[in-house]
Amino acid sequence: MTQASLPTLSLCNNATLRRAARKLGRFYDDILAPSGLKGTQYGLLYQIHVGDEPAMGAIAEALILDLSALGHTLKPLVRDGYVETFADKDDRRIKRVRLTAQGRAKLEEATKLWSTAQGRFETVVGKEQAANLRSALDNIAELDFETSATAS
Repeated sequence: MTQASLPTLSLCNNATLRRAARKLGRFYDDILAPSGLKGTQYGLLYQIHVGDEPAMGAIAEALILDLSALGHTLKPLVRDGYVETFADKDDRRIKRVRLTAQGRAKLEEATKLWSTAQGRFETVVGKEQAANLRSALDNIAELDFETSATAS
């Protein structure tokens, strides 16, 4: 069987979602490339921006990441001076994150590129279908598969 003739795993929800996510991720990464950011980094900068100095635990929960994965993704953003971490003033065990002035400028630059990607995606897919897709994926992200699996 040649590589071109391999069937897609369209009956597997996970494989289909990951395949689409890789394609869409590459699309956004390519358009964001002039900013020097990957789509994941842009999303993290945006989450920090809207979170108003969020705790790392809150970011991890919002993005459905474990803290070590979040730390790994944050490292280059800290290194490049876009974000800084600091201890919470009321509980020093809690680490918070904020954008630096350089990070706010980078987010603004990248948001213009992201808008281009978003517009192209919606042109190809359709605005209504894109909105429905985001809604469906948000709903899936909110599901509790552990509880649902034990109830069956």
